[in-house]
Amino acid sequence: MNIKILTPEFVVFEGEVKSVLLPGKSGEFHIMKDHAAIVASLNGGKIKVFTNDIPEQYNEHFTRENEKESVFSFPIKSGVIEYSNNKGIILAE
Repeated sequence: MNIKILTPEFVVFEGEVKSVLLPGKSGEFHIMKDHAAIVASLNGGKIKVFTNDIPEQYNEHFTRENEKESVFSFPIKSGVIEYSNNKGIILAE
């Protein structure tokens, strides 16, 4: 599945991932391949991207959470996600 994370200043990430864990208004939720279409608001917290590797141009924005599972995180204050057909766009600040 393809995820794009944008802030007003720059593109944080764009690429293929296994899944993404998001800080939703009602708690964390996980989006995996073939997830139903969704539009949701995000609270402050960490976006956690599950992928084998972060491309070099996006590396500076992420912290590696877990060596074993290749989990990378990016902190946000708030945001929104739109996801459908295995493509998601996350607008965050």
